[in-house]
Amino acid sequence: MPTGVALHNAREQLFAAAERVLLRDGPSGLTSRAVTTEAGCAKGVLHRHFADFDAFLAELVLDGIARIDAQAAALRRSAGTGTVAGNLTGVLTELFGSVAVAVVGLIISRDGLRARLRQARPGPGLPLLTEAAAMLAAYLAAERDLGRIAADADVDTLAPTLLGASHLLFADRDGGPPQADAVHRMVTTVISGVVRD
Repeated sequence: MPTGVALHNAREQLFAAAERVLLRDGPSGLTSRAVTTEAGCAKGVLHRHFADFDAFLAELVLDGIARIDAQAAALRRSAGTGTVAGNLTGVLTELFGSVAVAVVGLIISRDGLRARLRQARPGPGLPLLTEAAAMLAAYLAAERDLGRIAADADVDTLAPTLLGASHLLFADRDGGPPQADAVHRMVTTVISGVVRD
């Protein structure tokens, strides 16, 4: 690998390379060498921008959490429009259509990464999934306030239920992502007791 070649937007290119490696090889295949090879740069580039590989992985996950924060704002704005099931199906497909399933596996498999993430974002739960559950709960609460969800709906239970069921649908990487109608059917089943016409 030639040295002295500038890597523009190194952080973003390294994150994109890590996501490709995760999708292709899973958490066990994600190494600093695999990331830099995928990015087409020398291994030292990663270490010039991050203290170590766990620091890089923590920033990768925090970048994903920032994307969830952006999705959450868009989802809250959609309250009162379309259908509740349609809005949830769209956001869950977008969430798990990305590398979220592989990132969850990565977080679970690396103790050092979980420790760094808990330092950066203290609190209970598994980073990334906790933020995704909060996004869903906030949306469901907004729909409840608008009367499209039953006033007594337990949104703090519905949100992780939707999240867990979606994760199971999307977790089979070999079978490919589920069809949109399968995701919609699952969402409709989970919220059927609380949705109001």
